[in-house]
Amino acid sequence: MSQEITPKLITKENFSKFGDLITTKDIEPISINDGYAKRFDNIAKLDTAKENGKTTISIFSALKRTFPMKVHMMESHPLGSQAFIPMKETTFLCFVAPSGEKPDLNKIESFIIPPGLGINYKPGTWHFPLISTEDMNFLVVDRKGSGDNLKIQKLESEDIVLKY
Repeated sequence: MSQEITPKLITKENFSKFGDLITTKDIEPISINDGYAKRFDNIAKLDTAKENGKTTISIFSALKRTFPMKVHMMESHPLGSQAFIPMKETTFLCFVAPSGEKPDLNKIESFIIPPGLGINYKPGTWHFPLISTEDMNFLVVDRKGSGDNLKIQKLESEDIVLKY
């Protein structure tokens, strides 16, 4: 199978089957700190408690990817969600397939996440690891704990290329 995938601009609607778009758009804030700050609640559904998992916050220091990029594998975290929030204004990409025993290569999609947004994968969503367009840090919220929370599907015999 030979596929060239071109990412499309992410929206809450076109990403909803894979997870949440982390944004303040369309969320009514709560005024806090004597009016000096606004709090935006419920922007992503964190799901990390399966098999006694705990929520952890990490920083991933990502290296810039080059394009076109060969997609040689995908991973899935069946026991927990995984959120990526850039720590500065940047554009990054994601490459995903719906949850299942293995990635359905007929249903793969790729999205452009513009500056000011983050993403949160639902548990089980197949994805390529972080695709940064520059060397930078991401705040990551995901699950830590016992259980098999990492499945990897090698795609080296497939010819899948992400164009950007």
